[in-house]
Amino acid sequence: MLGSGFIGRFYTDALHGGRSKDRVISVYSRREEQARQFAEDYKVPHYTVSLEEAIAHPAVTVVCIALPNHLHEEAVMLCCKHKKAVICTKPLGRTAAEALVMLKSVEEAGIFHGYLEDLVYTPKFLKAHNSVRAGALGRILWAKSRETHPGPHSDWFWDPAQSGGGCMLDLGCHCVEIARNFIGKDVKPLEVMCWADTQVKPIDAEDHAIGLVKYANGAIGQFEVSWTFRGGLDLRDEVMGTEGTLWLNSFLRTGFEMFTTGKGAEYVAEKAESNTGWQFPVGDELNELGYNHMFADMFRALEEGLQPAETFYDGYVVNAILDAAYRSAKTKLWEPVVFQDWRGSNEETQNSSLVDYDEDHYLVKEELTHFGVKKWIIKHKQTGLISEISE
Repeated sequence: MLGSGFIGRFYTDALHGGRSKDRVISVYSRREEQARQFAEDYKVPHYTVSLEEAIAHPAVTVVCIALPNHLHEEAVMLCCKHKKAVICTKPLGRTAAEALVMLKSVEEAGIFHGYLEDLVYTPKFLKAHNSVRAGALGRILWAKSRETHPGPHSDWFWDPAQSGGGCMLDLGCHCVEIARNFIGKDVKPLEVMCWADTQVKPIDAEDHAIGLVKYANGAIGQFEVSWTFRGGLDLRDEVMGTEGTLWLNSFLRTGFEMFTTGKGAEYVAEKAESNTGWQFPVGDELNELGYNHMFADMFRALEEGLQPAETFYDGYVVNAILDAAYRSAKTKLWEPVVFQDWRGSNEETQNSSLVDYDEDHYLVKEELTHFGVKKWIIKHKQTGLISEISE
């Protein structure tokens, strides 16, 4: 485990609690006291402040990168050097160029690589994604994902030199990949329109952003991200198709509500702002945030010689989309998504959802009114005239 902080501990809780045979046997931290404490807390036999020593440890078979963004590339290069399977937290890189270097390096080294995008492994997402892939919503038109909270835990997130950006890179990477999964990962993202600003925090990066991603099949992905939201961690997704709609609320309102005066109360849930008043705890954070399913997929793929659902290539695509979003936030224009390595379809077609009413007309809408009359709104195929029929 490379990293002994917030996400490293979340990952280790999941690893030790999910498949009983998986154990962290070496931990790296930049601070020796943190490495020692981590090793003590999780009964890890080896700790070090040397990145290469942790990766090269003879008993290590998989390296999990849970480090600040600016350290990902160095860690990946060492994994390539020592031929160790590597799984990396999100975002893969600070930019698409950085992500591409990591992608090419692991492929040239011939090592297993997985992208730890946990929010496409949550139980609700997996159920919804299966329904979408089975055609329950028809052709997907719009996929929206929102992640907002009061801000991250560690200092490096707030420094764009280390992190690569603000809330858009930190949270937008989740939202972009969620929408991309619903729309279809083979469908090419073409261009992005984005607004981003620094509204509240005294930082040199955006703390609030909203963006639209246009896909080659006509679908739109939308992300809403913020480090200025008050009230905890809000994770919500909406997907609209020609035959249906789904809404997911993954964290803030979970069906578990509790009131407390705060006496004796400490931790409630990730990024909860208070431990008094009405609270919305999460029954099993590790599972609800997708960590259990994510690591199970990673290790199953590794053992069976397969690719996991999320690889470094997916991390690269996400970085390319977010690069375009950052350009758009500056130019106020639609900006193209630039790929040096696109492996999906290049077809740009918007499938028709037109429904015939009869040989000469399309059906616009059918409804039953509140006064019992059935109506059809129709459009003439040749003249374009719109009319209605009722009975």
